[in-house]
This record gives sequence, structure tokens and C-alpha cells, in this order.
Amino acid sequence: MYVSVTGLKTKGFMSWIRFWMLAIPAFRAAQKAEGCLICETKTHNGYHHTFTVWKDKTSMMKYRASPAHLKAMKVSSKIAFGKIYGYETNNIPTWSDALKGWNDYAKDY
Repeated sequence: MYVSVTGLKTKGFMSWIRFWMLAIPAFRAAQKAEGCLICETKTHNGYHHTFTVWKDKTSMMKYRASPAHLKAMKVSSKIAFGKIYGYETNNIPTWSDALKGWNDYAKDY
């Protein structure tokens, strides 16, 4: 399995609106993507997190190249900043474990 944890913080109110206009379609696309086992969101310490678990990294990379995700990625640096953490595992982590990993190992987005 492949786990991806993203945390983004918007740059202001207008960025927040634009973020959600892009994030909702991207999230819905992830939920329907082939190989997606878990797709959840949570706001923690001002960061908007996504927590996805995929059958494998190939499935995640296929979603990452999808139109909804590419559209969001294209403007993400203009409206938000944050970090991403992805890794392979044999066990599905809890949200708590996923956020701890994100805090400890995530790289700038």
C-alpha cells in the first residue's frame, strides 16, 4: 500500500475560497480513483490535510496525473503552502500516526 499525507495552509481569505473550489473536485476524483482505499480530510493546526491510502504507488501516481489534481496543483503554490509525505507500508496508519509522520518527515510542497 502507499500512504500520502498532505497539509496545506492557504495564504488568505481569497486563497481559501480558491483552494476549496479546487480541492473539492480533486478530493471527489480521489475518492473515485482506481486503487484508492481511503480518502479523508481533516483540518489540524490551520492546515488542510488529506490522508489517502492507495493499493500501490502506481495507483496514486495515476490519480496524481488526473485532470482535477493537475488543475489544483497548477495554482497551489499561488494560494497555499505546506508539506507532503508519502510512503509505502503494509499497514493502514491511524490519522494520529499519519499526522505524526507528516510532522516528522514531510517535505515542502
